[in-house]
Amino acid sequence: MNKGKILIIDDEEKLRNLFGRIIKSEGFDVAEAGDCRSAMKLLEQVEIDVVICDVKLPDGNGVELINRIKSSQPLIEIILLTAYGNIPDGVQAIKNGAFDYITKGDDNEKIIPLIYRAIEKVELAKRVNQLEKQLGVKYSFDKILGKSRSIFQAIELAQKVAQTDTTVLLTGDTGTGKELFAQAIHQGSKRHKQNFVAINCSAFSKDLLESEMFGHKAGAFTGAVKDQKGLFEEANNGTIFLDEIGEMALDLQAKLLRVIESGEFLKVGESKTTKVDVRIIAATNRNLQKEIDAGHFRQDLFYRISVFQIQLPALRERVADIELLANHFLQLFSAKTNKRIVKISKEFLEALKQHTWNGNIRELKNVIERSVILSETNELLVESLPTEFHTTTSINNGKQLSAFDLASAEKIHIQKVLNYTNGNKTETAKLLNIALTTLYRKLEDYKIS
Repeated sequence: MNKGKILIIDDEEKLRNLFGRIIKSEGFDVAEAGDCRSAMKLLEQVEIDVVICDVKLPDGNGVELINRIKSSQPLIEIILLTAYGNIPDGVQAIKNGAFDYITKGDDNEKIIPLIYRAIEKVELAKRVNQLEKQLGVKYSFDKILGKSRSIFQAIELAQKVAQTDTTVLLTGDTGTGKELFAQAIHQGSKRHKQNFVAINCSAFSKDLLESEMFGHKAGAFTGAVKDQKGLFEEANNGTIFLDEIGEMALDLQAKLLRVIESGEFLKVGESKTTKVDVRIIAATNRNLQKEIDAGHFRQDLFYRISVFQIQLPALRERVADIELLANHFLQLFSAKTNKRIVKISKEFLEALKQHTWNGNIRELKNVIERSVILSETNELLVESLPTEFHTTTSINNGKQLSAFDLASAEKIHIQKVLNYTNGNKTETAKLLNIALTTLYRKLEDYKIS
C-alpha cells in the first residue's frame, strides 16, 4: 500500500538514489529531480505530498524554491537539506514555510521519522481542506431550495450583500430558514475561511447572554473560575449570527451597539477593551418597529443592524416549493432510517399544500421525518400524517374527511397500534380494548391490511 508520494530534489544522483531506496523501503512512492526547473515541471504533472530539497541546486536555491512551491501548492510539506552546521539556511527555510530541515550527515537516521510526521500534517491538511469544501457546498446558496419568485428574490438579495461587509437583518416567521441564509451569506463572503458563530439570543438570560457574547474574566461572577473568551472573539475576522435579536435586553443592546460602532467591547469583569473585526448578521421573527414603539428595542441599534434587510417568505407564500422541499426531506430521512421510500402519494402532497404551515420549513421537515418513520411502504401515504394536521384526507369509499374527523383519527390510531404489535391482531385488539371481531370489521371498513 502506497503511503504517499515523495519528491527528492538534489543534483547529486548517488544521494538521490540512496534516499530513494531508503524511502521506498518504507512503502512510499518516490520521484526525483536534479534541479529547480525539472522539479517545478514534475510538480505540475504529479501529485506530491512531501518534498526533500537540497539548498544548493544548479539553477537556484532550495530556500527560495520553498516559496515557489508553497505559492502554487500550499498543502505540500518541504524538508530542506542544509550544509553541515548551516543553521541560518534552516531558519530561513522555516520562515519560508518549510516543515523542517536537517543537516547532511544526520539525514539517514532522521529522514524517515521526519517524513512520517510531514505526511501526517499533509493528510490532516487535506482532510481539513475537504471538510471546508463540503461545508461550503452544504451552506452555499445552491442548497437553498425553491423555485417560487419570493424565495428567488430573497436569494438574489442575499447573494449581492454577501460580497460586502454590510450588516444584514433577516426577518420572517419562525422556521423560514434564517440561519441557512446567514450561513450562505458567510460562505459567499471574503470571510468564508474564518469562523461562522451563531447564538440564539432568546436561549439565555441577560447576564449569561452577555458572558456568552463578550466573555468574562475569572472571578467576575460566581462560577467564573477562569477567563473565558466570548463568541465575538471566536468570530474575529469572521461572521457572528445573532438569532432572535429582538429578545435581547435593552442594556445589552447598548453594548452591542458599541461593538458595531467601534469594534470594541468589555468582557464581564474586565476594564480593558477587546477589539474585534466581525461581520454581524442578525435575525428576528418580531416586528422591530413595533418593539421600538413599545420601548423594547433601541431605534439606533435597529438602524445599524438593518442597513440591509431581507424578508424571508413564509412557506404558505411559496406553495409551489412544497413538493421540492418534501422530496428533499424524504430522501434525507429515508437514508437516515435505512428505508427505501421513493415517492409521495398525490393525496399526501395535496394535504401538504393545503396546510397552513405556521412552523414553516421546520414544521414540514418534522412532518416528513415523522411520516417516514411510520411508513410501511415505499410511498408516503396520507395516513402517516399527524392527526392534528389541518387538511382533508381521502380514507374510505372516496369520502373526504377532516383529519379531526373521528373515523380518520380512529383509522390512523389502529394503524399505529398494528405497527407497534408488528401486525399481531390479537394483541392489537387487547391494546385497543375492543373485541377481535370488532377489530377485523374495522380493518375491513378502513381497508387496512
